[in-house]
Amino acid sequence: MRATSFICVLLLSCFASFAQEGFKVVPLGVKGGNIDGNMSAYMVAPAHSNDFVCFDGGSVSQGIEKAIANGVFNVKPDVVLKKYLKAYLISHPHLDHLSGMIINSIDDTVKNLYGFNTCMEVIKNHYFNWQSWPNMGSDGNAPALKKYKYNVLAEDAEISVENTQMSMKAFKLSHSNPYESAAFLVANNGDYVLYFGDTGPDEVEGTGRMKAVWQAVAPLVKAKKLKGIFLEVSYPNEQPDKKLYGHLTPKWFMKELSQLAELSGLENVKGLNVVVTHIKPAGNNEELIKKQLLAANTLGVNLIFTEQGVAFDLK
Repeated sequence: MRATSFICVLLLSCFASFAQEGFKVVPLGVKGGNIDGNMSAYMVAPAHSNDFVCFDGGSVSQGIEKAIANGVFNVKPDVVLKKYLKAYLISHPHLDHLSGMIINSIDDTVKNLYGFNTCMEVIKNHYFNWQSWPNMGSDGNAPALKKYKYNVLAEDAEISVENTQMSMKAFKLSHSNPYESAAFLVANNGDYVLYFGDTGPDEVEGTGRMKAVWQAVAPLVKAKKLKGIFLEVSYPNEQPDKKLYGHLTPKWFMKELSQLAELSGLENVKGLNVVVTHIKPAGNNEELIKKQLLAANTLGVNLIFTEQGVAFDLK
């Protein structure tokens, strides 16, 4: 009886560990524009699952091919696109965040698109309209081919992501006020990951929208349930505030994370995974931004610099 009880406890412990091992990430595109074929798109799934969502869709097929070449997937590219990738979460409708999704839509299978109303309306009216591209959407100019279903999000409402075991909440961001972007908080079995689309700092944008996100996730940071944050930094510190165009620099990147540290406790932010996204590759920006971020990292977060097609885990 004791042996049986011990085995049951061991199995339950193993199951709990197996069920809460964070997320795996496959970057399909990592640059902040200018490099067609390598623009913002990140496939994310629970550990031990191939049911992915894609945060944005700037580059898709080239990223999948690089991931296969790197041994991330051992299937053909169309299997990854059609079977593994279940939905797109689009932060805003700029081309460097959705052009890959649009171009690959003809060869894709039925999927859900999630985004705020302004984003969905731009995709419907300006891209999937039979003028820019065939209408692959579930609404709009006839005939609507209904390959992609528009799911309009309500801010801070938790919903299930269809065809996955994940759920999510969305928050509005300011991307050069009054233009909008979005942050997505995705959950699975008590683990969370937070993705920011393009965003300007609160002090420049004057909206307080980033602070609202930090307030929402601070309890998760305290509880060690937030496994990672994707946060953009587009320009080096030399970029003047009046020319940020709704983006961050290393100075503002760290200042925003300091807001989170104030809300959740510095000790809880130390070692937190922060994935650096959207670096604009002009000139020596990448080298300079990385140097400035590392020098300013007094919070002790774990900065992750990504490469297209190179997978990593968030635990």
